[in-house]
Amino acid sequence: MDLEEFLAEWHSDSPTVLVHTSGSTGKPKPMLVEKRRMEASARITCDFLGLKPGDTALLCMSLDYIAGKMMVVRSLVRGLRLVSIAPCGCPSWDGDINFAAMVPMQVYNLLLTEDGRRRLMAIRHLIIGGGAIDDELAEKLRSFPNAVWSTYGMTETLSHVALRRLNGDEASEWYMPFEGVMLSLTEDGCLVIDAPAVHDGPLVTNDIAELSDKGFRILGRKDNVICSGGIKIQIEEVERILRPHISTAFVITKRADKKFGEQVVLLTESNDMCFVRDVCQRVLPKYWQPRSYLHVDSLPMTETGKPARREAERLATLAIEI
Repeated sequence: MDLEEFLAEWHSDSPTVLVHTSGSTGKPKPMLVEKRRMEASARITCDFLGLKPGDTALLCMSLDYIAGKMMVVRSLVRGLRLVSIAPCGCPSWDGDINFAAMVPMQVYNLLLTEDGRRRLMAIRHLIIGGGAIDDELAEKLRSFPNAVWSTYGMTETLSHVALRRLNGDEASEWYMPFEGVMLSLTEDGCLVIDAPAVHDGPLVTNDIAELSDKGFRILGRKDNVICSGGIKIQIEEVERILRPHISTAFVITKRADKKFGEQVVLLTESNDMCFVRDVCQRVLPKYWQPRSYLHVDSLPMTETGKPARREAERLATLAIEI
């Protein structure tokens, strides 16, 4: 979908807009969302960031997904001057930008060059969502002079309902929910979001979270838990520990195991399996270490840059039969 098509849909008589989920845990699913709730979400973000009419907003994300659509809606609601460029892994634009939203991959690629880094540093408010921000990327952003935020949200919440600062004195591991957003946990520790302005009724997520007076932080997804020999292993935590030590792309997944129930599997684009195995044995607890290491030419990823977890698990399972 291009900008003209979305604007035609937005200005139509229909009270809803068609969006698709990101597809990180399976095939992207279509859903209809109310325009009035999208407008409410846009106002909340613009008010929080102090955006004013005439400020410039960069659209560099696909309009097939909620993140791109919401950038347009924020511009319409607040009277921002929208700078629209084709979505790509390493965006380039002209002129000053007051507000931009990107996925971690775009930020990572821009940081590879001095010109890209300079462009990022000049953005007054940069919000990053759609995927995990690892410690290495966070460290590169920590000294930025303008505000850089990590977002928490999903298609069902019409983009984000909480932000956490990545740089400056306010940098934190904890997400702070917007005003009017109430949080709780289920018995198994999953986050429940009650945000009446953007969603009808409480929304039970699959995100295992910790709550405190500082806000909340995400420990991983419920469906990303590996139960191996009676031990619960959070996939995201394993990846977090390994990421500083393995520069080649990798992902942790699982497959069935007759003895242990499930086993940890590491998929990687690296050809040096001995190195990868040595790192895992050195830095991971014994029961978190992968029992299988599999080379793939290209890791399965979604269009929004997240690991395609279900496809990774399928590849790990198929490897048994090869």
